[in-house]
Amino acid sequence: MYVSKLMTQTVHSCSVEDNLERAASKMWNHDLGCLPVVDKGGQVVGMITDRDICMAAYSQGLALRSIPVSSAMSQSVYSCMPDDPIQAAEEKMSSHQVRRLPVLNDDRKLIGLLALSDLAQEAEREIGFERKEISRQEVTDTLAAISQSRAAFS
Repeated sequence: MYVSKLMTQTVHSCSVEDNLERAASKMWNHDLGCLPVVDKGGQVVGMITDRDICMAAYSQGLALRSIPVSSAMSQSVYSCMPDDPIQAAEEKMSSHQVRRLPVLNDDRKLIGLLALSDLAQEAEREIGFERKEISRQEVTDTLAAISQSRAAFS
C-alpha cells in the first residue's frame, strides 16, 4: 500500500509570512493540530503545531499577531511522496518523532498530509485480514517512539 491511498488530500497550510494569529485561526476553524508552512513558491519550508504557537506566545510574551510563523515553526521538514510505501512513511514518523508528514509531489509542492491517525485507522480497518499492510502493533510502536522524550535520544 502506498501513501497516496491513506493521505488526506485537502490540506490547509499557512505562509511563512503569516503571523501566529492567522495560523491559530486556521487551526481553530478547520479543527487542526498543525499546518505545513509554505513559501511564496508553494514549497513546504516548515511545520507549525498548536504547541509551537503556545510555546512561542509564552516564551516571547507577545500577542500572536506580533509573532511571525517563521519564528515558531519547525524548519526540519520530514516528508514523503505519494508513491512511497506506507511502511517507509511510518518508519520516518517513528525515527523523526513526528505525527504527520506532508506529502509532496516531484516539484516539492504540497499535495497531501499523512498522519499517524491515518495509519491507525487503516490498521483498525484491516483487523481480520489475512495480509495486513499495517498492524495495530506497528502503530503502537510508532506512537511509543514519537512519544519518547527527545532527551532520551541525546
